[in-house]
Amino acid sequence: MKAHFQRMAAYNRWANERLYEAVGNLSPDEIAAPRSGFFPSLLKTLNHILVGDTVWMGRLDGSGSSIKSLDQVLHTAFGALKAARVAMDSRIVAYVDALTPARLEEDLVYRTVAGDPMRTHLAQVLAHFFNHQTHHRGQAHAMLSSTTVAPPVLDLIYFLRDHPDVAAIR
Repeated sequence: MKAHFQRMAAYNRWANERLYEAVGNLSPDEIAAPRSGFFPSLLKTLNHILVGDTVWMGRLDGSGSSIKSLDQVLHTAFGALKAARVAMDSRIVAYVDALTPARLEEDLVYRTVAGDPMRTHLAQVLAHFFNHQTHHRGQAHAMLSSTTVAPPVLDLIYFLRDHPDVAAIR
């Protein structure tokens, strides 16, 4: 299981690098422009992914977070958002690398953003964590396709083909 989550952390970093590189070719106005989506702009969607990661990493590593709502905008400037994304991806990789097999078999006890108590098997939390990122990255990808910037390939299989060392982790 750990190897799988290490692959997902590495893929997450790779996909974010590619997506942020493409989005960075847009003007600030285009990044913030209203678009069809649950979080209705590239800026808001990318912020939401970071918000979700901040909440979950705070639960996972015990550091907590100051997130008050899932549509909170952490950064209005793309450069600051990108820097925070890079730092978060490094944090995620380090967290997964440090996981023990025993910890993956335990439950995570936490509270929702609304304050409700929860208990979820850690491996299921991580599966949700990486799925959530992919889900919203797909929304950002679709938004990007409505601009003059071509959306990058983000499929996991392309990452695995380009990174045989990561694909081979067992």
